[in-house]
Amino acid sequence: MPVTISKQDYWDLIHETQRQQKLDRNDKFDVTYQYPEQLGKGTYREIQLRQGVELAIDDYRLHDDVIMQHSERSHPLEYCFSIAGKSTPNSIPSGQYSLCGSGIAPIEKWSQSAAEPIVGINVHIEPEVFQAFLGNRELASIGLEHLIRESDRYYYNRRGKTNIAMQTVLHQILHCPFQDITKRIYLESKVWELMALLIEEEKERHQSKRSTFTLKLDDIDRIHHAKEILTQQIDNPPLLLDLARQVGLNDCTLKRGFREVFGTTAFGYLHDHRLEQARQLLLENRFNVSEIAAQVGFGSCSYLSKVFRKKYGVSPKQYQSQNKNSVKDKFYSV
Repeated sequence: MPVTISKQDYWDLIHETQRQQKLDRNDKFDVTYQYPEQLGKGTYREIQLRQGVELAIDDYRLHDDVIMQHSERSHPLEYCFSIAGKSTPNSIPSGQYSLCGSGIAPIEKWSQSAAEPIVGINVHIEPEVFQAFLGNRELASIGLEHLIRESDRYYYNRRGKTNIAMQTVLHQILHCPFQDITKRIYLESKVWELMALLIEEEKERHQSKRSTFTLKLDDIDRIHHAKEILTQQIDNPPLLLDLARQVGLNDCTLKRGFREVFGTTAFGYLHDHRLEQARQLLLENRFNVSEIAAQVGFGSCSYLSKVFRKKYGVSPKQYQSQNKNSVKDKFYSV
């Protein structure tokens, strides 16, 4: 029977593990954790190559299948390669990769199989580091603006097949022959080499997608139906594939069509709707911020506070307090 666990509980288990081994005594930024015995056997390795660039290597086997639940959350620029087994994020099969831009990640469920060992390489890059690496060039000028999105927009995410050039670099990372500072320089060079290979595929992919896209009237009706489903299930919306099936569209048509009709993605629309609902509930002054976060489907009070401040310029508590004061002023002025 699969084990279901939240992302937070999963990482708490990882970092609560006391048996930490430094692979290199002179490198405090390279740490290997024993994988939690409750879930499986093996290791999880984290290497901070520089501030804002982190390499992680999974090498473990699960006792049982694991389903990991993720709430809506901020997300860095990330790519992940599955070398063996079905790895996270996004349940990537062996021989494939996932490329995610920065922005907001929606509510998701990822699955990992206990059928075979899991080996994967994950890289997190903070958006400002990526932009600094590119220099003064505008991302739009090279067709990569979708990789770095504002913190209130849903992230870009796609999968691809690992090609021979990528396989070579992955092998070099797993069998790094160096230690100390030489190791970190070598590994960071390989991380950016993989990024270069992914960017090249990304540019080719988006150039080939510049064909015209038209919607039928029936498709537009289905997209409006999808919007209604999202707003009716604000606290527990369906995943994109499930939403597409419910309204009778494929996920590609739903994605592109939703942007054509509403000027944003399906879950970008949901995000804005949640914020508006939160604002209305704050005005009613019947619930505290934590209760409102749960009602509108945000994963935590802190995350609601972060995105609310970005949109409205004040925290939810400040907004609620200001509204109380304005009501009092009106009352006493009568």
